[in-house]
Amino acid sequence: MDVDRLQEGLCTKRFGKRIVFLQEIDSTNNYAKKLASYGAEEGTVVIAETQTAGRGRLGREWISPMGGLYLSIILRPKIRAVEAVKLVFVASLAVAKVLNEIYRLSVETKWPNDVLVKGKKVCGILAESNTAGEKVNYTVIGLGVNANFSVEKTLPKELAETATSLENELGRKILFEELFRELIEKLETVYYLFLKEGFAPILDEWKKYACFLGQKVEVASGAEKLHGIAVDIDSDGSLILKQNDSSIKLVSGDLSLN
Repeated sequence: MDVDRLQEGLCTKRFGKRIVFLQEIDSTNNYAKKLASYGAEEGTVVIAETQTAGRGRLGREWISPMGGLYLSIILRPKIRAVEAVKLVFVASLAVAKVLNEIYRLSVETKWPNDVLVKGKKVCGILAESNTAGEKVNYTVIGLGVNANFSVEKTLPKELAETATSLENELGRKILFEELFRELIEKLETVYYLFLKEGFAPILDEWKKYACFLGQKVEVASGAEKLHGIAVDIDSDGSLILKQNDSSIKLVSGDLSLN
């Protein structure tokens, strides 16, 4: 990664104007949250070559070998605290559009926070917010993209079976600087659209990539495993799951195709 070239040609208003680069950190989200608590401006990006304690949802480990793109961005949206979950859809839509439009990959979004290529995870997203009552002080969005490494050679066997990378899919390495620039630019575009026009246009486009909709799925929610048809994503980001003659709404869970 050529750090000096990360901002080269970057066409954004705020995002990526300040970049903190670290060769190794426990978690870019942790570092970004510290910066945000000290008043770092919206659009500040923390990026690292490796993470020693990268995290996914529910505190799960996100393995972060050399060759991945690991970054977190600070957002300060003027939205209600209950709406912060929608920023995960903003981020995953931005990633999906970049991988589809720039790298011509067949991309899928999976509720609530993953981006897949041919059914295998290529990117995970973690959103963490600091709130005061109904106000969002800041939200940190973390992205982990499997980029320039072979999953078979790099990841543990159990993960390699369900994950992929840009190198695996394209048969070549990509330019980190290009991927970074495209992601930051698209993320800013989708974010400002969300702030201006609300969640509806974001969700409508996100669902175009959501191949699991209309399919039989299993959703692990706590200790419970629920089965049904993934009918839709509600306007609050909840999954609508049809079971026999009734439907239920799920605000969180791990979804997999039956």
